[in-house]
Amino acid sequence: MAAPSLDPCLALLRQADPDRYAATLYLPESKRSDVAALFAFGAEIETIVERASEPMPGEIRLQWWREVIDGEREHGDHPVAIALMDTISRQKLPVAPLMALIEAHVFELYNDPMPDLEALEAWCGQTSSVLLQLSAIAIGAGQGRAVADACGHGGVALSLAKLVRRAGFDRRKGRVFPPQVMLAAAGLDARSWLAEPAGERHSRVVSALCALAREHRAKALIALAKAEPGLQPLFLPLATVGAFLAAGEGAQLAIFERPAMISPLRRQWLIAKAALMGLR
Repeated sequence: MAAPSLDPCLALLRQADPDRYAATLYLPESKRSDVAALFAFGAEIETIVERASEPMPGEIRLQWWREVIDGEREHGDHPVAIALMDTISRQKLPVAPLMALIEAHVFELYNDPMPDLEALEAWCGQTSSVLLQLSAIAIGAGQGRAVADACGHGGVALSLAKLVRRAGFDRRKGRVFPPQVMLAAAGLDARSWLAEPAGERHSRVVSALCALAREHRAKALIALAKAEPGLQPLFLPLATVGAFLAAGEGAQLAIFERPAMISPLRRQWLIAKAALMGLR
């Protein structure tokens, strides 16, 4: 007998976001498909903006998703769209946060610099925290203050860690995610962040991003300790954040040439350890 095929959303996550894929497997089986659909949607949108060579093709693909979510267009046989719309319908999820996620990612299609720290944290929340918040609703974990704080800070920490890992990629794309206050503290501005050869001042900006990510991770764990235990699996990707940040800082200038990485085995071990002993 042939082995059953993997859920298409889980299959996508296994390739595009291994940490969230592993974390999803720690959820009760009855909850996995809904969470996988939400996380896979996030991965799809990220892939669109990462692969877009020009703004217009990216805008067109994002518009397709807007119309599908808004009910103006049929999703056809797109497996992630099918799963997402089914999850939205069954769980009665609001679609406004998903629309906001799409709009936030439009920023990556253009070369406008991140204006300030508040805008950066808001962008992280709109692109990552909302997926945690909707996933919390989908698994029935409630919507209290502790849940909201855990999702808010956790999403920001995850997004910032990703920005650290891909600092070189974004710089080559002409994207300026570090806000002006971080750049100025290192003696840089948006133009010199992109135009000057990477040097010690650029490394100081990466360190500032790492410090901010650690701060939000710590706040997420404090809030998570006050939330329902069933929420824990959604936050297992936070187990690898510290290792990625350490790798990013340890790479120094090499981070602008290639992404900061840790081995797949270590990622799996960190998540498994957190699932067994709790996030720390």
